[in-house]
Amino acid sequence: MAILNEITNNRKDKIKSIESSGKEAYPIKTKRTHTIKEAIADFENLSSEAKQVCLVGRIRTLRGHGGLTFIDFEDGEGSFQAVFMKDKMGEKAYDYFKEIFDVGDFIELKGILFITKRGEKTIEVSDFEMLSKSIRPLPEKWHGLKDVEERYRKRYLDLIFSEEIKQNFIKRSQIISSIRNFLQENGFMEVETPTLQTQYGGARAKPFKTHLNAYDLDVFLRISPELYLKRLLVGGYEKVFEIGKCFRNEGVDKSHNPDFTMLEFYHAYSDYIELMKLTEKLFQRILNDVFKTTKIKIGEEEVDFEGPWERIEFFALLEKYTGIKYEEINEEGLLKKAKELKVDVPKGADKANIADEIYKKYCRPNIIKPTFVTHYPKGFQPLAKGLKGVDKLANFQLLISGVEVVNAFSEQNDSIEQERVLKSQEKLFKEGFEEAQRSDEEFIEALEYGMPPAAGFGMGLDRLTMLLTNSSTLREVILFPIMKPKE
Repeated sequence: MAILNEITNNRKDKIKSIESSGKEAYPIKTKRTHTIKEAIADFENLSSEAKQVCLVGRIRTLRGHGGLTFIDFEDGEGSFQAVFMKDKMGEKAYDYFKEIFDVGDFIELKGILFITKRGEKTIEVSDFEMLSKSIRPLPEKWHGLKDVEERYRKRYLDLIFSEEIKQNFIKRSQIISSIRNFLQENGFMEVETPTLQTQYGGARAKPFKTHLNAYDLDVFLRISPELYLKRLLVGGYEKVFEIGKCFRNEGVDKSHNPDFTMLEFYHAYSDYIELMKLTEKLFQRILNDVFKTTKIKIGEEEVDFEGPWERIEFFALLEKYTGIKYEEINEEGLLKKAKELKVDVPKGADKANIADEIYKKYCRPNIIKPTFVTHYPKGFQPLAKGLKGVDKLANFQLLISGVEVVNAFSEQNDSIEQERVLKSQEKLFKEGFEEAQRSDEEFIEALEYGMPPAAGFGMGLDRLTMLLTNSSTLREVILFPIMKPKE
């Protein structure tokens, strides 16, 4: 700490020196003429014409050789080398640079481009200015940092030092852009629905609760935008989607984070079968747009996203890996079997949710290549339609590498049946099942005006990015994940 204080005090003294010389340590503008990427792309013309350019960036290295000093600097689009020559720029300017500038500072450089004897593209500096004086020194041993949480707490340093991490977030942006373009090209309209809701719903989850002072009203951060997006189908829109934050007050692990980014879209006059086809097209579009291939590495496996993908029923998967025949066992027997399998079952869970807990532990980890798991038991998705005459939903989940990526189903638009199911869910909630879907009278009223047959789709974009960038945890693809304070 004493050394750090000495360094920061020294740099603060340098700021005073800059200002006493009539210059600014933090000027308001720069005269940049080219980004580094542009300078490299047009290097041949710029260097042959000896045209003066102005580049900017953060100093990453400083190397002195007598009357020469080389630096590597980088802007948001690339890195470049600069050389300061004492005999050309003059002793006073050269010494000023050596005295005032440190690794981490942002600098403006004017000069001509040339290639060194070693073949390196370089700018020969004729003039320079400070753009932003750094006070803290950049860490010397950030690579391979053992305290991974420190990387998440100080993501700005992680981005400076890790090109791989930086590229992952660029890919995340490209993935979201590809999804948005695909949906808009297919006739979907992007909308925004409330983040603060008087009644949460649309998923099986525990909410965050807060208080709205202006109305003296308790409200919830949304766990899903589903119930509002369906209101738009009632209102006459046929294809709508939303990309936004959702919040669930649950555990944190490699595939769960309290706040996360969700894509949901709803397609009137469609069903879950059609959505499976659309999902394959969406993923192939993302892979081709961002990765230029449909084959990428996830974990140690090369996963091919070329369709059609395998489809397997939930009941068949449960029987394959546990021997349980769902339709031949009652709730009490299933709960007993769960205990035998050492599966933790939430308090108040009904038969469908007990089966889901067993499935998540024993079945889901075995699914590696893209697979549609279809026809979950009725009661598992209270907002989904059931298949006629069987205890199965008209739904699917997309699994990749043991991770649930998409949840989709044909939407329940029978207001009487939806009200019955939500009342049964409310009973489960009162019995202690905290993830039960809450009853929402305003949503039921909207359904009573009539909602067309429709299919809905939900996908966690953090999970998707984690898989497609072959990252080990969601926190690697969320820029600023919430962290427990150190103290």
